[in-house]
Amino acid sequence: MIASSGASVFDPARYAGLDLLTSAVVILDDRGRVAFANAAAETLLDFSLRTMIGQRFAGMLSNGSLIDELFAEAGRREYSDKRLDFEIHRPGREPLPVHGIVTVLHDDPRTPVLFELQESDQQRRVDREERIHDQTQINRELVRNLAHEIKNPLGGIRGAAQLLHMEMSTPKFAAALAPNFAAEFADYARVIIKEADRLQSLVDRLLAPHRPARIVGDVNIHEVCERVRSVLLAEYPRGLVIARDYDASIPEFRGDKEQLIQALLNIAHNASQALASRISEGDAEIVLKTRISRQVTIARTRHRLALELHVLDNGPGIDPSIRDRVFLPLVSGREGGTGLGLTLAQTFVEEHHGTIDYESRPGRTDFRILLPLP
Repeated sequence: MIASSGASVFDPARYAGLDLLTSAVVILDDRGRVAFANAAAETLLDFSLRTMIGQRFAGMLSNGSLIDELFAEAGRREYSDKRLDFEIHRPGREPLPVHGIVTVLHDDPRTPVLFELQESDQQRRVDREERIHDQTQINRELVRNLAHEIKNPLGGIRGAAQLLHMEMSTPKFAAALAPNFAAEFADYARVIIKEADRLQSLVDRLLAPHRPARIVGDVNIHEVCERVRSVLLAEYPRGLVIARDYDASIPEFRGDKEQLIQALLNIAHNASQALASRISEGDAEIVLKTRISRQVTIARTRHRLALELHVLDNGPGIDPSIRDRVFLPLVSGREGGTGLGLTLAQTFVEEHHGTIDYESRPGRTDFRILLPLP
């Protein structure tokens, strides 16, 4: 056990900056008592700061023996920092799974141990965002290179088919073939041209996100939402309700309005297609929801304020077989889909230094766009 160093002269102002963190931080004194807890710890543990200060941290939990053990190991200097997953059992409340980091503070013997706690679901979400971001960067570069490799020979195929089609219309070519063969071969040439054009369009869409933004200006996110809402209502005038749940206090920010409209439209359009059966029954609903988040980490960067834009629907949910791949190019859960909608949406959002994530279960899918605010 850490030896007592007398009456505590702990200065909480020293750690005031920890109140800005979203992770719960609890600092223990040399007797295992709470010397400091930030605002996130009050929320996570559901104890007020006044209640916690001066109390043994282990004594506040039904399974406090684990805290005592970690505290004792820290006192014996068995580690400098230790990471583990465990449950916090608060009296009268549901067990709370957390990811914890226990750090020995060598520079202050009066407050020798710091506990950093984060809900396991939140930690998994951060890890998943980082994994998706890294995987998407790799796949995007692969697709871009592949698209460039396809583009040149595709142009040659289309050009040759055009020349062949023109040659087939000449009397010389018609005379060299049996009756009606020239017309039949001309049809084949037209099919080649048509399919080459379709592939060219696909290649252009694959390359489009890698071209620089053309218009950057002040963006009102609710104007973006209303534009998307009007497009969907024009396409689905009956059977689909598109509800608004806006936070009017969200400020304008700098961005490419057209890119954000396209990103949101791709997500909302996917939702409307997933709602096809409910639209026919007349009870389909999409909700466009905006909120402000504070102290948010996006792509390993901390932001004081961020915009949360949610697209919620009451459809069947995302097919489990593609849930880990929905943002990858050419992955689609719909027959006939190109699998580019969410890929392009993610690219446009990332160009605004944001991220997209989702949660899905039957009856509720929630796509969340997170964008930093100034």
